[in-house]
Parts: sequence; structure tokens; C-alpha cells
Amino acid sequence: MEKTEKTIEYVRNFFENDYSGHDFYHTLRVYNLANYITKFEECDTELVCLGALLHDVDDYKLVGEENEPFYNAKTFLKSLGLSSKKIEQICHIISQVSFKGNDTVVPDTIEGKIVQDADRLDAIGAIGIGRTFAYGGSHKTPMHIPNMEYKENMSAEEYYKNVGTTINHFYEKLLKLKDLMNTETAKKMAKHRHEYMKEFLREFYDEWEGKI
Repeated sequence: MEKTEKTIEYVRNFFENDYSGHDFYHTLRVYNLANYITKFEECDTELVCLGALLHDVDDYKLVGEENEPFYNAKTFLKSLGLSSKKIEQICHIISQVSFKGNDTVVPDTIEGKIVQDADRLDAIGAIGIGRTFAYGGSHKTPMHIPNMEYKENMSAEEYYKNVGTTINHFYEKLLKLKDLMNTETAKKMAKHRHEYMKEFLREFYDEWEGKI
């Protein structure tokens, strides 16, 4: 418990000035979702919890490229006194979380699958919609450009370099996530959030066109 509390305090300070939708509360929600999913899976809960709490501290979108992969996570985990094996296991979990277009991987551990599911659940539904527009605004991304086609089948490099719109992001990533969940618990939770996004898009287009 002490390790978890110290990690929560670390990420609270780390993301203090983030307004891109990857703030401390995103991390806390991912942690809570992951912790909930562990109740239905046989797994190492410490690996899941620490992996969930640290999953964004080395994200290139937020911190850029580090000289050493997972520098922030490793440095902090060493301060907790974790073994080298545990640190490598947690960094391995983190390495498999992100959506990377066609290069997205299915984690090879149950702990990784749980953390990936938790992160994806927070990317969809009402909060996912809010985070998507927060991220778009913080990166000066257009909200919507009529007739601008979204891109399919992007590689990781293409996905990272893609300059589209916030609405196109729903089709390029968010609406795909329901069918990419790993655990049965996450699959059930994703259904409602997925339908909520589809309803939002219907409302968005109707309002955009002045139909309602």
C-alpha cells in the first residue's frame, strides 16, 4: 500500500500542469479501472497497479523522446526499492499499452492486458469524448473539417505523424477500441461507452448541419 501511495503522489506532481487530457485524474481513473478488473482475473495486482499509475510518465506525446527508454518510470521505481526484475516487468507492461495504429500489440501478460484495457476504457465514453477535445484543443487541432476523410490502416509512424481533426480521431482510434479489449470485464464496460460515442457523433453532425 505504501508503494502505491507514494506512486500516486509522484504522478500527482508529475502531471500537475497537464491540460491535454493526460492529467493526474486520467492516471487515477486508469488505476481505479485496472484495480477493478483485477478482481476478475488471476494476476499480480502490484504489477498492475504500478503499471497503471506509471503508464504515461514516459509517453512521447507528453515528455518527448528520452535518452533512456522508460527513464522516469525506472528512476521512480528504483526509489521504491523494487527489484530489477519487477522494474523490468512494469516497464514491459507500459511498453505495450499504447494504441499505435496497425502496429498496436496485444500484451503478452495478463497484467499488461488489464492495464491496456483500463487505459482504453478511459479513452471512450463521455470522459473519452471530453479528453479527445481537450487534447485536440491543447494541440491546436481543428475540431471538424467537413469532407476531410479520416485515415485507415496507419502504421505507428503514420499514426504519430497524422495531422487530422478531433472528429476524425473517433474513426481513426476511439471507435475501434471496443473490439480491441482483452478481458471480459472490459468488453462489457466498453459496450455502453461505445454506444454513447456513436450517439454523440449523431448529435454532433445534426447540430453542425443545423438540423436540430
